[in-house]
Amino acid sequence: MLIIPIKDGEGIDKALKRYKRKFDRTGVVRELRERQHFTKPSVRRRAEIQKAQYIQHLRDQEEV
Repeated sequence: MLIIPIKDGEGIDKALKRYKRKFDRTGVVRELRERQHFTKPSVRRRAEIQKAQYIQHLRDQEEV
């Protein structure tokens, strides 16, 4: 449960914005989406390796 203390004179809009930001950082929604479908560990590892290769390729292109 997230608790957002509201400061004196602070508008509800600012407090709501802080709440949303804090909620996004917890990663609850991201984790729920990941758990909707089971992914085999080998497939997950392969995807991580492909992502790392792609990022490395982009960094190599920057250096050239």
